[in-house]
Amino acid sequence: MLIRMIPFAFVVLWASGFVGARYGLQYAEPATLLLIRMTANVALFALLVVFLRRRMPTGKGLFHSAVVGILIHGFYLGGTYVAIDLGMPAGLSSLLVGTQPILTAVVLVSFASIRFRIAQWWGLGLGFLGICLVLMGNIEWQSEQHKVAAVAFCVLALIGITFGTLYQKRYCQNVDMVGGAMVQYFAAGLVMLPYALAFETMEVTWTYQLVLTLFWLVVVLSCVAILLLLYMVKNGASASVASVFYLVPPTTAIQAWLMFGESFDAIGMVGFVMAAAGVYLVVKKPSQSLEAGVKPLVRETVKSQ
Repeated sequence: MLIRMIPFAFVVLWASGFVGARYGLQYAEPATLLLIRMTANVALFALLVVFLRRRMPTGKGLFHSAVVGILIHGFYLGGTYVAIDLGMPAGLSSLLVGTQPILTAVVLVSFASIRFRIAQWWGLGLGFLGICLVLMGNIEWQSEQHKVAAVAFCVLALIGITFGTLYQKRYCQNVDMVGGAMVQYFAAGLVMLPYALAFETMEVTWTYQLVLTLFWLVVVLSCVAILLLLYMVKNGASASVASVFYLVPPTTAIQAWLMFGESFDAIGMVGFVMAAAGVYLVVKKPSQSLEAGVKPLVRETVKSQ
């Protein structure tokens, strides 16, 4: 019973990351805020490695963990933070990167011999249509000056989380999750540092609100939520991991409405509901899971090398 609740707990926690990002960006620029977060993450996971007596990855495991860190924590978090900083609503940023299941399916169907039920394709289409309805609705941006750039950074985030989870599934099966996560955060911090030095002032307004936000982002999200994600990626089907992200946007929208008063019109609300319904269709009794499709994808990758 508790294991079945993991995806739902993950959704609530993961969704709060978008809200936490918008809140924290009031006190620091995106790469600077993420650099602080990654530094704290490394310190926290170093303690966990020692306390839990976990193994640090070495050799290829070290390299692959760093790649996952750059994709998931660097590109994904970096892209969403910059997009929100440019004025994109937290709920909308969550919705756009929530197209990950569609991109995951496209990637695996293109490179692996996978066949889906018609209902699953309907689910993917329904989710995409829901996203389109939200974009067609009346959405109030914090600032509309850099809309195109914000969307571009969200696309970067989408690519990062999609290929990061697939890469994790393919190359990090035998890597200790705690030790691997520490390497991932360190690698992501190395990505944030030059960006912050080049494009940001790196000024931080330290308040108790920022400290509490960082505590939530570091301990609850980077520790609890990320470990839940890595657990699902390592032990569950890639389809289930990708599909559960469809539930994040409506959850984020509710949280953002409560925290910042972000609102969507009736068309947008229908879009969120349709996207959530798409999850049910994608996950329900797949004829062949995306996880099974990873093996053919791996074989084709090896052949091409």
